[in-house]
This record gives sequence, structure tokens and C-alpha cells, in this order.
Amino acid sequence: MKTIATATITTDVPAQAFFERWADTATWPQWNTDTDWVRLDGPLRTGATGRLKPKGGPATRFVVTSLVPGRELTDVSLLLGARLTFQHLVSTDSSGQTTVSVRVTITGPLAFLWTAVLGKGIANALNGDLIRLEAAARTAGMAA
Repeated sequence: MKTIATATITTDVPAQAFFERWADTATWPQWNTDTDWVRLDGPLRTGATGRLKPKGGPATRFVVTSLVPGRELTDVSLLLGARLTFQHLVSTDSSGQTTVSVRVTITGPLAFLWTAVLGKGIANALNGDLIRLEAAARTAGMAA
């Protein structure tokens, strides 16, 4: 397994607000600038499947491999000869501060190829995507 990128933020936005943004896959392109659209084949849960279309690339299947509300969302994009994993971890400390961490890894026999094609773009975008996700979670929480 090769780590392509990591990013972390600490915020006063509640963990649940992040999970609400992740569950509403139609909003993913608002905070993930590399994504045209996302379609989930049912409710967000461990084992859920869907399709997403990265900008400039073909639509690809993905599966939610772990969903622990308030703690973790991990999804895996199923690439030809590789698995691209986005692990989102959320924790809240005793003062109410929420830490959100994202780790992107890749495995498989063609991981080297996909790292060359996608790695730099993912690494360059990840921090900004996390900042936009925080803003979307904050805005959605204020509207609720």
C-alpha cells in the first residue's frame, strides 16, 4: 500500500455535519474540485456501492468499505488493476473541537501507473478539498 496524500483540519464544526455532507453525495462536487458527479446506489452504509465521475476521466465504481457514524468513512474507487482508498477519520476532543483527517492510499498491480496519473493531482487538491468540506459542513449546519 502506498500513501498518496494526507490532510488534517481541526474545527468547531460538529462531526455529524461532516457525515451529513458525505451522506449527501450530490454535494461532493461542491467541495471536491476533482469530481463532476457522484451517485450512490442506496443509503450511505458499509457495503454501499456507487459511481463517480472524476473531471477529465471516466466514471468509476466505488464501494464504502467502512462507515462508523461520528468516526470513519472509507471508500474505495475500483480502478483497473488498483484500488484507490479515501479514509476519512473524525474525532472530537473534550473541548468540542473536531479533527478531520483524510488519508489517500493505493494498492494493486497497476498502483504505480495510477499513482503517476492521479497522485500529484490528488495530493495538490486534498488540503483545499478538506477546507471546502469544512465550509460546506458549517453552512449546512447553520441552515439546519
